[in-house]
Amino acid sequence: MNIPNHVAIILDGNGRWARAKGMPRNYGHVQGAKTVEKICEEAWRMGIHYLTVYAFSTENWNRPEDEVAALMGLLRNYMKTCLKTAAKNDMCVRVIGDKTRLDEDIRQRIEELETATVNNQGLHFQIALNYGGRDEIRRAVCRIAQEAVRGELSPDQITEDVVEAHLDTAGLPAPDLLIRTCNEQRISNFLLWQLAYTEFYFTPVPWPDFSKEELVKAVEAYNHRDRRYGLVKEE
Repeated sequence: MNIPNHVAIILDGNGRWARAKGMPRNYGHVQGAKTVEKICEEAWRMGIHYLTVYAFSTENWNRPEDEVAALMGLLRNYMKTCLKTAAKNDMCVRVIGDKTRLDEDIRQRIEELETATVNNQGLHFQIALNYGGRDEIRRAVCRIAQEAVRGELSPDQITEDVVEAHLDTAGLPAPDLLIRTCNEQRISNFLLWQLAYTEFYFTPVPWPDFSKEELVKAVEAYNHRDRRYGLVKEE
């Protein structure tokens, strides 16, 4: 089986999963965080080298204040857990997105996590926090414009490679496969530049129920795509 090098996942359905069980939405987010840890391990075992998850978008600040507060609390705890998991599995962790809106203690934990894992040789795990694809491109354009103002770059030197080098994902390969759970079929402002040639896979399974078997199904579907022409392969 041809294993995609880089898989991106939109983690959808935590709240709906919890409500269906008569539990508060935050219970779904807690279980969803546990699923992230499991899928990181399974992805590496399968031969996936890069995994990027959409954990908190720029639009998620519009959720009810108590839910946002609970998510930030979960994030603080997850940073500690992720540091232990990364050490155990030799995982390299990177956070993408605009970190400036996050509280100082969270930014500090992110810096500690990235510094501690930068030389690890296992799975390259990217977490998108306060991330929006349009915002990422806007911030990249601002940095390029600043370089142009300083005379370090002329407009005719701005190639696609230059733009990519100013994105949050600089140095990472583009995703081969995007998975979105809970039956939603849109990309919701995620990796707008990077998904230009990515295969999409949508599943009705909510994220807390996503398992090794579901990951295998997504990779099997990826194997039935004709990457040259964007069609289903002929048998």
